[in-house]
Amino acid sequence: MSYQNVDVVKFAELLDRENTMVLDVRSPAELAEGEVPGYQMINFFEPDFKEKISSLDRSKSYLVYCRSGNRSAQACSLMVDMGFENLYNLVGGIGAWNSSKVTS
Repeated sequence: MSYQNVDVVKFAELLDRENTMVLDVRSPAELAEGEVPGYQMINFFEPDFKEKISSLDRSKSYLVYCRSGNRSAQACSLMVDMGFENLYNLVGGIGAWNSSKVTS
């Protein structure tokens, strides 16, 4: 099993599903660029990133995003290796989210 790359429209649709968590893997300084409602932040660059990810509930679906979609894709790959199954990476990251008419 692997993760799915999704666009803003699909990401926004998935927000309404039960048992879904939004995971922001940016740094706290990047929050000024905006956020997806209901996010939980786990900074990809922190030394304990893997430890924090491994403590998450594997039965949930995770909508993962970062600034551009690169770190979130890496985070999704890592999560797949840890046994997570329902993972969605936001292509284009918060930049795509902010420029989309779907989210305004």
